[in-house]
Amino acid sequence: MLAQIKSVGTYGIESYPVDVEVNVSHSDFRRVALVGLPDTAVKESLERVRAAVLNSGYHYRVFRLTINLAPADLRKEGPSFDLPIAVGILAASEQIVIAETDYAMTGELALDGTLRPVRGCLSMALCCREAGIKGLIVPEENADEAGVVEGVDVIPLRNLAEVVGFLTRKIVMEPYRVHPNDALRRDSVYSVDFSEVKGQEHAKRALTVAAAGGHNVLMIGPPGAGKSMLAQRLPTILPTMTLEEALETTRVYSADGRLGRNRALIASRPFRAPHHTVSDIGLVGGGTYPRPGEVSLAHHGVLFLDELPQFERKTLEVLRQPMEEGKVHISRAKMTVTYPSEFMLVCALNPCPCGYFTDPRKECHCTPRQIRQYLSRISGPLLDRIDIQLEVPSVNYRDLHSSADGEPSARIRERVVAARAVQQRRFAGEGIFCNARMTNRHIKKYCRVDERAESLLSAAMESFALSARAYTKILKVARTIADLDESDVIRAEHIGEAIQYRSLDRNLWA
Repeated sequence: MLAQIKSVGTYGIESYPVDVEVNVSHSDFRRVALVGLPDTAVKESLERVRAAVLNSGYHYRVFRLTINLAPADLRKEGPSFDLPIAVGILAASEQIVIAETDYAMTGELALDGTLRPVRGCLSMALCCREAGIKGLIVPEENADEAGVVEGVDVIPLRNLAEVVGFLTRKIVMEPYRVHPNDALRRDSVYSVDFSEVKGQEHAKRALTVAAAGGHNVLMIGPPGAGKSMLAQRLPTILPTMTLEEALETTRVYSADGRLGRNRALIASRPFRAPHHTVSDIGLVGGGTYPRPGEVSLAHHGVLFLDELPQFERKTLEVLRQPMEEGKVHISRAKMTVTYPSEFMLVCALNPCPCGYFTDPRKECHCTPRQIRQYLSRISGPLLDRIDIQLEVPSVNYRDLHSSADGEPSARIRERVVAARAVQQRRFAGEGIFCNARMTNRHIKKYCRVDERAESLLSAAMESFALSARAYTKILKVARTIADLDESDVIRAEHIGEAIQYRSLDRNLWA
């Protein structure tokens, strides 16, 4: 007898419908065939399924068993097909009669029939909605992430026996629902705040500008100046994630199995800080069966690279494509996967090998040649993509000893949100959403400067021998400063502040 069970497969962060076709027939010899491009984990499911069926109180007396995972030209991976295969065997061997036929199902089976969580349930639920499938049966631990999807009846169950009971209508289950807005409010919290940072008002202002315009940042300063502390708090002043952004980011974490138990959405901006020994695969993703890297895990958040010159140069080079396109294409012999990677890049480095070249309280023993060699480790193409180069000095005792709290993140975020709103109106229909994404065409159209600002910029170009690249960056940052100042025209004070954020271009370490 033939049984057809609906399921869902995953491909990167995308999902697609899969028909699990099971045929049981009598023959003079036993044979089990599993076809449809299954990987090793899927092939091993037969032994798990056999034990789960027996330990759930059913029999497994089949002589010829053929299982097809259609479409057969797409590779199937992971243990998520355990449940539909088991149900298909029970239906094909006429042990059960399925009444609820418009439900897809996914889940790994333990040997006792218990359902274990699988990756990518959020994408699976979205796929079911697009395919017009009424509902999705998932393990209990995947209920929250699948339950945020409207238009799909999510049924969380604990074991194979419960699944059979629901499908045969012996058990009645109400669809599980998580209200996305409630999940956003509950999970959009941070454990850190800008009010905890002592001093560093100049650096806080620069990061406010960076957050308002989506600009990448390079911080230069001695050890202990607070570069890492500042970077960790940058997500707290970015605009609150929208539902669309939260769903996109959550899909990445769900596909990689990083979402965690009983968590519906990634509602706070991600902050990823890989060690400088990270490989290029660890940074952008990859592997035999490609998984997302740090740039994708930082999607809609912040990627922080501390001790930038310590990173391998070839590792930094692979950042160029995701920073330009906002996505990563990973090609392998058997598949090509695309992961999103819209992030703000924040880098930090010491001004010299010992770290104390700019520190007035500690003596630096590095030679000029050593300093130049140290700074030359920074990838030129990467530096081209950083708008703000910020000097972060050591904090003095008076600021450290002060009992007064700094400005809280919530108040800074209000200014950032207001500036972003101006940019969204400005770039409506342009295909970009912030000043950092402006092209030369946009700069020419939107970066109008007054006479004093033009004179100041011209003088700076001559005095500091700034490049055309620096000229473009200064105008982008000045546009953001003007937006924070609620000014349509870029004035001299906006240009002046933007010039201060080009420390390396001004040859302060030459």
